[in-house]
Amino acid sequence: MKNIKAVIFDLDGTLLYTLEDLMISTNYALEKHGMKTCTLHEIQYRVGNGVQKLMERCIDGGLDNPEFEATFSDFKEHYKIHCNDNSGPYEGIPELLKALKQKGYKLAIVSNKFMDATRELAELYFKDTIDVAIGESKGIRKKPAPDTVNEAMRILGVTADQCIYVGDSDVDVKTAENSGMPCICCAWGFRTRQEQEEAGGKIFAEKPMDIFDIVAVD
Repeated sequence: MKNIKAVIFDLDGTLLYTLEDLMISTNYALEKHGMKTCTLHEIQYRVGNGVQKLMERCIDGGLDNPEFEATFSDFKEHYKIHCNDNSGPYEGIPELLKALKQKGYKLAIVSNKFMDATRELAELYFKDTIDVAIGESKGIRKKPAPDTVNEAMRILGVTADQCIYVGDSDVDVKTAENSGMPCICCAWGFRTRQEQEEAGGKIFAEKPMDIFDIVAVD
């Protein structure tokens, strides 16, 4: 793609497989408060809009449950410690990021995962390739609002017409649209190709290095 200077990535389901650690921390908090636990499949289809929304979907009654805040707090404390017990990059991701970096692209992560975990995982796995990592924080709207993507562009010193977004869900397709840039949809993530197509996805990568081929082609 011509004129592309930066690639902005989603994190969970795009760069990293994180479902098991999310499930374990969720179920730790639910069990502690005597609530029904969730399967891995249920977690897979409840992630994507931030951890608070994940817990709203997993706790009976959601925000109306009087134990919601205490349960959510226990989740956050557990996940802060255990966010990397079973997580790791998808096969081919480190090689993709290295190839893009060597080609001169600026690289960013924009996630709905809370900020501390986003930065910790980015530093652990991608410190040599990712230039900026932005997660959920107070005072800035989560994806699919464009706010966090706009902040990444500001830090990188690029404009929307110089960027492409990479994600694995309907949230990511809408985020790219709201940010004024094209979206590459990942076939290996938490949502199926059909679900992403139904959300408006048009460009697909079957494996990580397909992203390099799409971005770097003149």
